[in-house]
Amino acid sequence: MANGPVLVVDFGAQYAQLIARRVREAGVYSELVPHSMPVDEILAKDPKAIILSGGPASVFEPGAPTIDTKVFESGVPVLGICYGFQVMAYELGGKVDKAALGEYGKTEAAIDDAEGILADSPTEQTTWMSHGVAVEQAPAGFTVLAHTEGAPVAAMADESRKLYGVQWHPEVKHSPLGQKLIENFLHRCAALPNDWDASSIIEDQVKKIREKVGDAEVICGLSGGVDSAVAAALVHKAIGDQLTCVFVDHGLLRKGEVEQVKHDFVAATGIKLITVDAADDFLKALKGVSEPERKRKIIGEKFIRTFEKAQRQVTSAVAVYFGGMMNVTAATAANTTTNEMIADARCLRTICSKSAMVNVLPYLFGKFSQMVYNLAPTGELLELLYPCEQ
Repeated sequence: MANGPVLVVDFGAQYAQLIARRVREAGVYSELVPHSMPVDEILAKDPKAIILSGGPASVFEPGAPTIDTKVFESGVPVLGICYGFQVMAYELGGKVDKAALGEYGKTEAAIDDAEGILADSPTEQTTWMSHGVAVEQAPAGFTVLAHTEGAPVAAMADESRKLYGVQWHPEVKHSPLGQKLIENFLHRCAALPNDWDASSIIEDQVKKIREKVGDAEVICGLSGGVDSAVAAALVHKAIGDQLTCVFVDHGLLRKGEVEQVKHDFVAATGIKLITVDAADDFLKALKGVSEPERKRKIIGEKFIRTFEKAQRQVTSAVAVYFGGMMNVTAATAANTTTNEMIADARCLRTICSKSAMVNVLPYLFGKFSQMVYNLAPTGELLELLYPCEQ
């Protein structure tokens, strides 16, 4: 059996991250990858299964995103959802065209063959659709499993090649039996065990952080968002009181959030916190600036300068993880801004080296942030780290 994760190939779907989460909720580890990743790199990850997400394009339009058919010939079980389903049908020789009837929202699907991904299904299912293109004829070798008024082929399967597709969105709760479909694909069709949960990430990252940090002290930038909160919580679990968080109040948070960080987060975690009130500096620097990219650069620069001042309040050798800045410069940024974020991180690393600090930024910035943003739902991790009292 393959040793890699289940890969969710993102075709620009609104719900790609949600698909990855539903896979994890089914007890199987998943990662998100872009559709632009070369097929050899996808297969080199040794995936246990592959899920092709939805997307806004039409498969027959020039320049529409697609995937190399080597994926379908690899022997890896593949599930196509919405656009991913249409890509599978189109690339394998099926007929895909503009739907005679577009379907949006709640749609009743008639189940023609309750097998495979639709095993144990009733004869009809309530599903959630969003398509103006339809698969009119399945590729050779496929069995039609379901249809709707606007989709002659609403679900299909080729058991011999472990290829499956569905027009509706099983990842959303508006498809009541959607999670069952995903679990059927993972456990019945791909024969994957239900043996993973988010604590696996925590254990692995805690071990790596301890090995990297040793007995050094650590500063963690805290922005007030959930991602940096999870980063701080994980580092704190690994090294305890060696961690000091620096929370920069930049004046851009919602009402009450500053108090939540200063009081509730500290009370829940026991983390040492230094608060820097920099609201006037940030707002003064942003006054009159309307261009979003310019705003991001100003905010990133201000964070670095503010963090530089705050580090002087922490004594002894310090290892640095500037997780909070990622929320400002990366979470909503395009690729170009990600490059700027990396440049900002290198700038911060230079600042730290001048202060004789032990630098763990490259490790945490690369490995840790990938985990926070792509591999595990941050809320789920936070609940595991600091479970609420029942």
